[in-house]
Amino acid sequence: MTTKTVHTAIYDTLADWEVGAATAHINNPAWQVAPGSFQVRTVGLTREPITTKGGMRITPDLALDELSPAESAMLILPGADTWMTGELAPFARKARAFLDAGVPVAAICGATFGLAKEGLLDDKAHTSNVAEFLVYSGYAGADRYVEQPAVTDGNVVTASATAPFEFAREVLGLLGVYEPHILDAWYRLFAHSDPAAYAELDAYDKAASGA
Repeated sequence: MTTKTVHTAIYDTLADWEVGAATAHINNPAWQVAPGSFQVRTVGLTREPITTKGGMRITPDLALDELSPAESAMLILPGADTWMTGELAPFARKARAFLDAGVPVAAICGATFGLAKEGLLDDKAHTSNVAEFLVYSGYAGADRYVEQPAVTDGNVVTASATAPFEFAREVLGLLGVYEPHILDAWYRLFAHSDPAAYAELDAYDKAASGA
């Protein structure tokens, strides 16, 4: 079995809560179509440690200039204060390289600003925190803005900072981590605490294990 690597960008002031639901369940083999077929690796501007908004210190697995779309199943871009200063523009340029190579990119919160500024949302249905936030990027895609927590258009996922589970649902769906009915149950359980969804996942787990 070939393990697919999903790369998650990390940088100072990264918003901890935005991508955890996605990365944790990409790495968790439970309920997956092919358990253990995905792994997450982190990528920074350099290999120097970063500090998240929540104060966690993380050392990247690799530096941005070492990252190739050919070796990745997706690039995930969390929000951070430094997207608006332009400091993270190299990640937006890498996102362009990914999309040009046909590899998906998923951006949430401030990272959507970075994609917009790079011109990557001009012809894609997309969302963000609010429409006005992206207007300041100077992009030409304002008429494609959608008032939804998370949106997928082709190989591009975008989401609001307040929609980590909707973001994760789109990411997991685009990657094909779960069968559609399992993804629906996963979302209902983690986003809405639906006990019926837990029962569905538990039954699936038992059937898969032969219990």
